[in-house]
Amino acid sequence: MQSRFYSHLNSAVRLCSTYDGLVPIAVYLKKYFSENKKFGSKDRKQISHLCYCFFRLGKLILNSSTEEKVLVGLFLCSTESNELLAALKPNWNEKVGLSFDQKISFLNLSISFNDIFPWKEELSEDIDFEKYAESFLVQPDLFIRIRPGCNEKIIEKLDELKVKYELIPPFSIRLPNSFRVDLYFDLDKDVVIQDYNSQQTSRLIQDGISKLNSETTFWDCCAGSGGKSIMAFDINPKINSTVSDVRKSILENLKQRFRVAEIVDYHSFVSDLTKPPKSTDKKYNFILADVPCTGSGTWSRTPEQLYYFEKDKIEYFASLQRKIVSNAAAQLATEGYFLYSTCSIFKEENEQIVKFIQEKFNLQLVKTEFLKGYEIKADTLFAALFTSSKV
Repeated sequence: MQSRFYSHLNSAVRLCSTYDGLVPIAVYLKKYFSENKKFGSKDRKQISHLCYCFFRLGKLILNSSTEEKVLVGLFLCSTESNELLAALKPNWNEKVGLSFDQKISFLNLSISFNDIFPWKEELSEDIDFEKYAESFLVQPDLFIRIRPGCNEKIIEKLDELKVKYELIPPFSIRLPNSFRVDLYFDLDKDVVIQDYNSQQTSRLIQDGISKLNSETTFWDCCAGSGGKSIMAFDINPKINSTVSDVRKSILENLKQRFRVAEIVDYHSFVSDLTKPPKSTDKKYNFILADVPCTGSGTWSRTPEQLYYFEKDKIEYFASLQRKIVSNAAAQLATEGYFLYSTCSIFKEENEQIVKFIQEKFNLQLVKTEFLKGYEIKADTLFAALFTSSKV
């Protein structure tokens, strides 16, 4: 029996040692397992979990082997008995219910959350450092958004499956991370896989759209996969939607999602907003700038990004964000709303960009929100709503 656990551990050590961060770890693991068919589903799950535990320790440096760091990661990330720990580190396994500080004391290590995340001074003021850093050790839950008119059949199906879920009114569902949404529901038609706090930005979109007296000309200028554009359509199907992104391939994927979501009346174009837009008379009365960022609010979901992150990336993204909002805001109508959002916890990408927007453009700040996912096993997002209206 122990040989199987040593095999899992050795595989994880090899993967952690060869992974270079150039692709998401989930993609890397999927490719590895597809090339090594000997691993069953339980093996894949255990090895993947060990790798994630390793990267969840971020910048922490231990004076020991990669194997030991994997085991320490597993111990710190576990809150209940684990088969591998029980087999290889039984005395550790008995202590998995302890707090982080108690576990560190038990291991006789002189470390803190600052060793995992050494950029505390860069955090936005509203972020609770201890809670945020501790969230790295916990895998976030899976969230879906039920599209209008589909509540009853989605709930009935979940009850039929006897899956553990939580309905968060009016349209959010929390599910176990292992749940295969695509096996039971029509993605983008009935439900959208979307983090809980990404869904909560709907309040700010609704705030702006509801105050517009004319037809909403909505521009999602960094559309990505289009999740927030689908959400805006669900808020008001009569909006005149435009989506753009710097990546043509992304827009092709978005086109497919919109087709399934039955969104047919929209405009799409490739746009590099780091450069001034070509002369255009087109103005929009609602612009969503969900800008590229460090993604630091999602690192509990993608801990490999924490592991490979370097501080100079903050200024890189902040510079990118200033260019994007400058070029996007130039196309805001005189009576309109501008929603700036990130999935970052760094003040240079959040509060300082808000200050930049206020100083550079004649926009009034309506509201800012920190959607703190580290308290609810979700992603952490920042959003700021501005208006060009004099009212």
